[in-house]
Amino acid sequence: MAVRQSRMLELGTTIPDFRLPDPAGRLYSVADFRKAPAMLVAFISNHCPYVQHIRAGLAQFARDYQPRGLAMVAIGANDVAAYPQDGPDHMAVEVDEAGYIFPYLYDESQAVAKAFRAACTPDFFLFDAQGRLAYRGQFDRSRPGSRTPVTGVDLRAAADAVLAGQPAPAEQLPSIGCSIKWRPGQEPAWA
Repeated sequence: MAVRQSRMLELGTTIPDFRLPDPAGRLYSVADFRKAPAMLVAFISNHCPYVQHIRAGLAQFARDYQPRGLAMVAIGANDVAAYPQDGPDHMAVEVDEAGYIFPYLYDESQAVAKAFRAACTPDFFLFDAQGRLAYRGQFDRSRPGSRTPVTGVDLRAAADAVLAGQPAPAEQLPSIGCSIKWRPGQEPAWA
């Protein structure tokens, strides 16, 4: 497992547009969420121990924040030829087993991951009502094997602020997790 840190995309960046399918083939795009007061895009993968570590906390986060108006999607972008457990069939199982209530989308071309400059799983990007990046960073300080409980405190503080029309906290620490598994020849220069 190659551990990687988030690239920390520049705050204020406009949300990159995307049109991606969920495992059932239903397409979602940024336009589907335009009326939301905030939108969270999370890059995750099924096999990553960092994602597995926060899995229940991420599902609870969605149950707490989607009723408050937060739009939320997760995107899987790993090379499924090398990591078949991250493919659409397994993504559908993960949605059910984890209790995710948000769409989990498949970025087969990896173009969306590149547009977001996603580097690891999990990697979180929170956008405000104008579609500008307000927060990018960690879910919380908990890591696999640590004794720190999974609370989502960092992402929760950012979501609370953005949903209230306020700036996200200034201190934003990068997410740490498994590197995105790029297809051969598709690795971005910054990966």
